[in-house]
Amino acid sequence: MAPAARPPTLGTVTLPLPRFARTLIWPALLALTLAGPLSGCAALDGGDKSHATTADAGAATDETKTASSEPEQKPAFDIRVECKDDALRKLVEEHTELRRYRVVTDLDATELERLMALGRRDVRDLLATQGYFSPTITISRAGEPGARPTVVIAIEPGPATRIQNVDIDFTGDIARSTNAGAMQQREAIVSDWTLADGRRFTQERWSDAKTDALRRLVERRYPQGKISQSRADIHADRAQADLSVTLDSGPPFHLGPAAIKGARLYPPELAPRLSWLKPGDVYDQKKLVDAQGRLAASGYYQSAYISVDPKGDPAAVPVRYLLTEAKPKKVQLGIGYSTDTGPRLSVEHRNNLFWGSTWRAETKLQLDKTTPLLQWGLTSLPNAEGWSRAGLARFMRQDDGALVTTSKTLRAGVAKTEENYDRNFYLQFDDANVTGSGTQAVPDALLGDGAALSVNYDWTGRYFDSLPFPSRGYGLSLNLAAGFTVIGRHLPFTRIQGRWLGIVPISKKSGRIALRAEAGAVLSSTQARIPATYLFRTGGDTTVRGYSYRSIGIPVGDGLVGPGRYMAVGSVEWQRPILQQRFHGLLEQVYFVDVGSVANLPNHLRPNWGVGTGVRINSPVGPMELDLAYGLQSRAFRLHMNVGFTF
Repeated sequence: MAPAARPPTLGTVTLPLPRFARTLIWPALLALTLAGPLSGCAALDGGDKSHATTADAGAATDETKTASSEPEQKPAFDIRVECKDDALRKLVEEHTELRRYRVVTDLDATELERLMALGRRDVRDLLATQGYFSPTITISRAGEPGARPTVVIAIEPGPATRIQNVDIDFTGDIARSTNAGAMQQREAIVSDWTLADGRRFTQERWSDAKTDALRRLVERRYPQGKISQSRADIHADRAQADLSVTLDSGPPFHLGPAAIKGARLYPPELAPRLSWLKPGDVYDQKKLVDAQGRLAASGYYQSAYISVDPKGDPAAVPVRYLLTEAKPKKVQLGIGYSTDTGPRLSVEHRNNLFWGSTWRAETKLQLDKTTPLLQWGLTSLPNAEGWSRAGLARFMRQDDGALVTTSKTLRAGVAKTEENYDRNFYLQFDDANVTGSGTQAVPDALLGDGAALSVNYDWTGRYFDSLPFPSRGYGLSLNLAAGFTVIGRHLPFTRIQGRWLGIVPISKKSGRIALRAEAGAVLSSTQARIPATYLFRTGGDTTVRGYSYRSIGIPVGDGLVGPGRYMAVGSVEWQRPILQQRFHGLLEQVYFVDVGSVANLPNHLRPNWGVGTGVRINSPVGPMELDLAYGLQSRAFRLHMNVGFTF
């Protein structure tokens, strides 16, 4: 067995008493014995206590002055460690037991020799914690006669012990289970074992490897898991170590009924529904932590703590929710800036108990130069299946510098948000009015001036490893709409739009590649007056960089750009970490190529290329990116800024 690492301690130190202390100890004890009864009589005497306190304080001050005036005590001996390995030399210098005895000023030669002999064993134990089990250690005394001696510790550490074999065994359910999840968990613990064959053995690495294996066992399915046996067989003559660990999983745990504490304003069943934890689910520590985050971000709770009792019934362990509810009403102010829309001011008001009901009402006012809007919405609490009813009314104005599109939207439907994907069914009415200099000669159908009623289905799937800073994974979004125009001739139309984002890791030093694609089509008669909110324009911070906001569309004369019925956008971006030694995980440099096009016929799509580079800061609010892009068709440089990750 490898000896346990012994860190330095600051506890009680037992030192041999100097000779003068042995002479004075009995008079001192006698004085303390007499002082005890005297001080007791003073406490019982009803004298002036404030005077006594002042006198005591003065005495303490005098004692402090006397102690501080004494010269600093010099060490009894010096220590010098000689070792070619700087790390080992520093370890022995800081942790050798000999340091503790330097304060003993009356050590004679015999006592020092005895301490040096004990120190040899101590140094050997220290080296063993670093995997050196056959060192050559010489401790000698140096210095002129009569001068302060120096204890010289000369170390030849010998070969470092390396792992020859690792045996990881399992008992309990995980050892015999044929469940795919349990088998994968078992294989992951073995494959991710950190102290593999060939690595140098140290006590710290051995402890860390066992701790990490146990953590991987208890974080999913087996909260009662433990290490039932561990052994490190050291072969000092061969500088090799054989390791064995046995992990006892205990029974698998499944979630049972919810136990709610702290529900007062909102229904008790709301927390389990928003957490997405269901009875029968396999215990997963990460899912419990994620559920806490969802509850805290829902706007219904200030904080939430979710736990299970490891001593409960493994087949249906109760899930305990400890909640602190948020106030029903909240006002939030926001200030922002975008190179597409300029400075932005927003005001949002939320009422979780609208008119005494459990419906949530949200009002949003956004003020900026390009896309001001006013929006009001109602949302119900999710039902047992997770579906919420929702309604929306929005008034928005979009000004791209040439055309001004004023739109009104009404929507009603149902929505469901789950761990990996969102679904939304709704009926929507849109009315768009497009104005601008020179628009009188352009047909309304080309400008997007019209109104329509449609049935819509939205689906969004997110399969990233972490948000808002994904390093791998993908996201996919799909929108399907079918309806008819309600201004002019009532003509049917169909709209399809899809988005995809993929994150492909390269390496820790080289970063990752972000691939983005988006396409859309509106199928209808050319005479249909489809509102501009259903049609397509692109260009700007999050689409095709190197072009101004919504500047890529259909030229309709007099320098005007209208919306089109077909759109295609693509992007390749290399996100590379920089300055990691000084700002670890904070800064990244990006290189990108964007392309996009809008047309009224698929064969009229022509690419508009944008290339550039930028810097990304991984801030607490999400990634902040500042890009400089050049549009090959616009022949102009543009600065783009974007904050946050959304999909």
